[in-house]
Amino acid sequence: MFERFTDRSRTVVRRAREEAHAEGRRPVGTEHLLLAILADGDGLAVRVLRDAGVTDDDLRERIRRHTETGGSGLGEADAAALREIGIDLSAIVARIEESFGPDALREAVPAPRRRWGRRRRAGGPFSDRAKKALELSLREAIRLRHHHIGTEHILLGLLREGNGLAALALTEAGVDLADVRHRVELALRASA
Repeated sequence: MFERFTDRSRTVVRRAREEAHAEGRRPVGTEHLLLAILADGDGLAVRVLRDAGVTDDDLRERIRRHTETGGSGLGEADAAALREIGIDLSAIVARIEESFGPDALREAVPAPRRRWGRRRRAGGPFSDRAKKALELSLREAIRLRHHHIGTEHILLGLLREGNGLAALALTEAGVDLADVRHRVELALRASA
């Protein structure tokens, strides 16, 4: 599959690995792929995201909030809804961390398995959602009858996967995923 990736999309995957490595060797997640796309500079995917109002700093902050709380997947609206029924999410998190340690809610990262004496590359493996998003980027390229996988296809894969931290952060930022998908497809048709 990676032989179809353009140089720019390979750079995005490499940057995603670097993002994950910088966070302490977490598996490469959808959020790392999205941040790497935004760091791309002037590609079609970046232009569409910028036109939709996405900024690096805002997205990075939203992702940081989720990863700091252990990636529970609960946003501000969820916490507010729980408060309305008398549940203080921050108090529950504090009690759990008091009992089990500060990273008790953080997703466990499996220890790397060694195969035949080879070491895994720095940055760790891809999460299941990130793998799915990359697989979907190939399917998107095939659906569009493209012979390459560009950053726009990776973005379409992230949007189609729709359940990862990347999609959650975009949705919290007020981005309509279906609208961004439509904008990418329009931009692709216009550039063809």
